[in-house]
Amino acid sequence: MTLILIGVGSSGCSMTRAGDAFAKMEGPEMTGSLMATPKPTPMPTESDLAFARNAASDVLTRGNKDSSQPWENPQTGARGSVTPLAEAYSSEGRTCRDFLASYVNGNSESWLQGAACQSGRGRWEIHALKPWKQS
Repeated sequence: MTLILIGVGSSGCSMTRAGDAFAKMEGPEMTGSLMATPKPTPMPTESDLAFARNAASDVLTRGNKDSSQPWENPQTGARGSVTPLAEAYSSEGRTCRDFLASYVNGNSESWLQGAACQSGRGRWEIHALKPWKQS
């Protein structure tokens, strides 16, 4: 029986004969793959948040149960939509409502959670808007 070793010329690894039937890779000749470091999700800028707040106020003012309001910041290219959650509730004598806002910037997408209460003038004031923490 004849032992044939086939060289792998295009793989970037060199092999040397070590012993009778085994080959091993030499230290400096070994190659490896680099693992990609995940990029952190970009945080919304203050101007992105202003567009999201305006969309939240608009959709809550309409009062539709199952509606969403898109938003886009032409300066940063960020965009998303705001969707009210559940029904309104009372807090400190004011009518309030929670909502979720999507945040898309480039190839990344994340979610923001928020809460708003109606002011005395009937306009919705956003009093919380922060990254969504799934519970």
